[in-house]
Amino acid sequence: MQLKAPAIVLAARAHGENAVILRMLTQEAGLVAAYVAGGQGRRLRPVVIPGNAIEADIRARSASQLPFGKVELVTSRAPWLNEPLPAAAILWVTALTATALPERNPYPSLYDALGGLLDAICHAPAARGWAPALLSYEALVLRELGYGGMKPEAGDLPQTLDALRKLAPALERYLLADRHGDAMSARGRLLERLARIA
Repeated sequence: MQLKAPAIVLAARAHGENAVILRMLTQEAGLVAAYVAGGQGRRLRPVVIPGNAIEADIRARSASQLPFGKVELVTSRAPWLNEPLPAAAILWVTALTATALPERNPYPSLYDALGGLLDAICHAPAARGWAPALLSYEALVLRELGYGGMKPEAGDLPQTLDALRKLAPALERYLLADRHGDAMSARGRLLERLARIA
């Protein structure tokens, strides 16, 4: 495997003293995991934050080997992780994507939609601006993986919040069965915070 492409960081798990196993979404190859040496170090720690846009250089000698990756920051979304509501949204959508998607299957529409949603979360003046996009993204993940139907209707924030609550059983049953604990708790925190402003 050889891939040099833009990617969105979904998760980074510490590995050994200084490396991370980085899970990222690319347009061309879908969800890819790679060993990134120095990922816990001072230079790369700010790069491997969920939600960041990166340029990834991924190489493996065989399809069964965990690839090695080199990454460079393109767009940092770290400043929004200090804000409770955007942070909850970023952590939820990256956790959902990392947990639900199978590795190395391309989903170009999900890559584009996730990038657009993250931009909206970071640049909309309020959650009312990005909550409908969040609802659309969750529905798109369900549809792309073969479990969805019609796109739910989003209206004002209370209506969007109600539609988000109605999607929870499908997310738990189809996408996050047997591994939904952390991801669904991230979603629960996000919905609680959205409910406070609705």
